[in-house]
Amino acid sequence: MILTKPEILKLIKKGKIKITHFNQSAIGPASIDLTLDNKIRIFSLKSPQIVEENVNYHKITRIKDISKGYMLKPGELVLGITKEKITLPENICGWLNSRSRFARIGLMSHITAPFVCPGVSNNQILEIFNSSKHKIKLIPNTRICQLVLQECKGKAKYEGIFKNQKL
Repeated sequence: MILTKPEILKLIKKGKIKITHFNQSAIGPASIDLTLDNKIRIFSLKSPQIVEENVNYHKITRIKDISKGYMLKPGELVLGITKEKITLPENICGWLNSRSRFARIGLMSHITAPFVCPGVSNNQILEIFNSSKHKIKLIPNTRICQLVLQECKGKAKYEGIFKNQKL
């Protein structure tokens, strides 16, 4: 079951859902807008990357400060991170999605791995891709994506390798 604005607000008030840098105006009818922080990771691949279990994106990217913005080239993929830290209870999971206003200009603010596990407590990494034929300027503090929350049957807590993820 997808949570609507009244249910999200109720869980925030009870302290079951925690959001740092929380802004009530970011809550829509059934989602929460999340903002882009001021650092991204740019890929610096010199050779093909092998898809294997121990792949480490830190080794093939570098951090770039985008306080003054970043011009995303057509076909370019960068990793961003949300300004907000999201803490979910063990019976709520989430899904990260692009916002339609940006999708309509070719920006995919989160292209893959959208699942946010129950019990998570971290900032969310975004796979940001420019699918258009024109440059798109990324601006920090822009509400770039949305988080849709869903009730889980049963409880679980994420304890994987990205438990305390940083950009």
